[in-house]
Amino acid sequence: MSIFEAIIIAIVEGITEFLPVSSTGHMIITQELLGMEINDFVKAYTVNIQFGAILSVIVLYWKHFFQSVDFYFKLFVAFLPSAIIGFLLIDFIDSLLENVVVVAVMLVLGGVVLIFVDKWFKNPAKDQTISYPSALKIGFFQCIAMIPGVSRSAATIIGGMTQKLDRKTAAEFSFFLAVPTMFAAAGYKLLQNYKTITPENIDILLIGNAVAFVVALIAIKSFISFLTKYGFKVFGYYRIVVGLAILIMLALGYDLKIT
Repeated sequence: MSIFEAIIIAIVEGITEFLPVSSTGHMIITQELLGMEINDFVKAYTVNIQFGAILSVIVLYWKHFFQSVDFYFKLFVAFLPSAIIGFLLIDFIDSLLENVVVVAVMLVLGGVVLIFVDKWFKNPAKDQTISYPSALKIGFFQCIAMIPGVSRSAATIIGGMTQKLDRKTAAEFSFFLAVPTMFAAAGYKLLQNYKTITPENIDILLIGNAVAFVVALIAIKSFISFLTKYGFKVFGYYRIVVGLAILIMLALGYDLKIT
């Protein structure tokens, strides 16, 4: 992996991780367009740069992480379903990750949902306090994102809106929930591939995390502003285009793989 490829992948990760567009689908297309060879280090790198994205949430919303112990309890309650279900179904989830068609189809189906979701949840509650039952329900919505192509961000934001949260509050809680979820997933994958990280390529990892951190900061701030003003419809159409692009590439014989 060259430094140029590392920077491009980190930019894609930083932009797509917190948007409801599926970072997995974008990684597939980006790696194919770059003509990258998928080896163990590339797999480790793709997972490791999520730490940079996680840090962007902590830096941007640092006050929330010091507001109360109750905040952490609610995050834990929301994180619990994906932790338990992910542990029990890890082999099945890994098998889905090998199926690019699943990613493409879920991108299209998720896009259709986003086109209409603003009409389904028009009347958020006046009180935007998140209760423990609501946090748990949002956590179960996050489990849907174990199907590659669904988008963790989209699933949790929609989960929040089903609990009468407005788009901004639902999106911010989705970002907060990403911290323990992504840290656990990235940490686990990193333990599996740590041997591929050597003194020769550690600089690439550091650069990638730095780029993912900066880009994610910009993406989160821009997304909140755009979402509050315009809603989800644009993201829905975009997902459909990306999903169809993957299906067309597969039909044309491209050997698309998921890291």
